[in-house]
Amino acid sequence: MYKIIKKEVLSDVVKLMVIEAPHVARKAKAGQFVIVRIDEFGERIPLTVADYDREAGTITIIFQELGKSTMHLGTLNAGDSIASFAGPLGHPTEVENFGTVVCVGGGVGIAPIFPIARALKEAGNRVISIIGARTGGLLFWEDKMRAVSDELIVCTDDGSSGRKALVTEPLREILEKKDNGVAKVWAIGPAIMMKFVTLATKPFNVPTIVSLNTIMIDGTGMCGGCRVLLEDGAQFVCVDGPEFDGHKVNWDSLLSRLSFYRDEEKKAVEHYEHKCRLDGAVVKGK
Repeated sequence: MYKIIKKEVLSDVVKLMVIEAPHVARKAKAGQFVIVRIDEFGERIPLTVADYDREAGTITIIFQELGKSTMHLGTLNAGDSIASFAGPLGHPTEVENFGTVVCVGGGVGIAPIFPIARALKEAGNRVISIIGARTGGLLFWEDKMRAVSDELIVCTDDGSSGRKALVTEPLREILEKKDNGVAKVWAIGPAIMMKFVTLATKPFNVPTIVSLNTIMIDGTGMCGGCRVLLEDGAQFVCVDGPEFDGHKVNWDSLLSRLSFYRDEEKKAVEHYEHKCRLDGAVVKGK
């Protein structure tokens, strides 16, 4: 069992948890992920590592309550434990001194872009970071991102915090300034956001790395659930990723695969919410 050391509510649907997992923390690097299982019957939830503390033996995860399993995870509190916490999995980010780099985090993708920006900064890069969300209430870790960036641009769709813009707008402006000399871009966030980031960088021939979070069953490549189509064939996010060359990803195929189980997930959420209401009624009736 893995103990939850700390829980923080970042917004109505975004939660932070610090998990006691010394064996994972010892080996974790920027860009890797873990697979969480709440109990022995629970679904496996892949989550990219948001931070790690080797001395304390802890891993920080940040997740958005989108489906039944993440909603259930969000009900746990500090002191509770989860059954399984496998990792670190996947290939870590390739970090070296590239020169000037841009790190783009959208929504809950702000969490995994943080350790990447930090590692790139520590390697001597000039780091320009762009973070964005639909509204200011969904933004988090602005101070942490500012601390590891030479420049930070904050965007919201509705203009409630920072600049009213999609993350691709300031990204294009940065790329258009030739004196910036951007060597590489990293983007993490909703698949549709990452698709448009790659479309924005392609005309400038700037290598763009994306971190994919797909349906995942076993985390070993055996099930094929996390298959992603690239220009040069299919690969598996769990063993070949989670980072890929964004210009080679077949985004239409990926977006289609991500919607495969939408109806089933909706039914699972409705069943979970109904059960929670019944459980609440039983408690009140005691």
